[in-house]
Amino acid sequence: MPRRALKAPVLIVLHQEHSTPGRVGRLLLERGYSLDIRRPRFGDPLPETLAEHTGAVIFGGPMSANDPDDFVKTEIDWIEVPLKENKPYLGLCLGAQMMAKHLGARVWTHPEGRAEIGYYPLLPTAAGERLSEDWGVPWPGHVYHWHREGFDCPSGAETLATGDDFPTQAIRAGEKAFGLQFHPEVTHAMLCRWTVVAEERLCMPGAQDRVRQIDGRYQYDPHVSRWLDRFLDHWLDEGARA
Repeated sequence: MPRRALKAPVLIVLHQEHSTPGRVGRLLLERGYSLDIRRPRFGDPLPETLAEHTGAVIFGGPMSANDPDDFVKTEIDWIEVPLKENKPYLGLCLGAQMMAKHLGARVWTHPEGRAEIGYYPLLPTAAGERLSEDWGVPWPGHVYHWHREGFDCPSGAETLATGDDFPTQAIRAGEKAFGLQFHPEVTHAMLCRWTVVAEERLCMPGAQDRVRQIDGRYQYDPHVSRWLDRFLDHWLDEGARA
């Protein structure tokens, strides 16, 4: 049974009308955090401070951090709030790219038009290995992606994991702000929905077909699930939780 929500909520920023926080949302609820879900794209405001929140997660979406839309610029600028207040921040895919752009780094498309859609290798750096020892769980060897843009590691941040076509896969800025290019939040239902609703993306260079993605989930997701569980503990300063 999920724990009773007695803790300050976690701000959840989503980008489509029917998007969900997936496995991240479920794990936060199980830890006793309520979810303050907002969609700035559809007019929801973002708080001026996170004093009443435990932290914030900005999820992915089909838009680009380079788009001129007002809500994109608003979200990028708003990331100053968790960084300045030293609150836990987690950016997933677009959310990671937004943090990188906020910190002055480049968000870019692959020069050969390649995408990462499916399961691809993840290689931790020395800094990432040190963190995994603290967390008590190694980084997963393969993780799920759905993106056609990547980002550079900003000045002052550290790269925690790398990849092939898009070298920057995980970064940390300060102690509590993390950006992940991949999607540990994806559930089996989300994978099935994405590969149907956005089937045309599977024709992009580098993308894996639906069958290969589902096979990859059975092979790699158990480790991703264990890793995410421990990562969230430490991200939320709950490392001592059994």
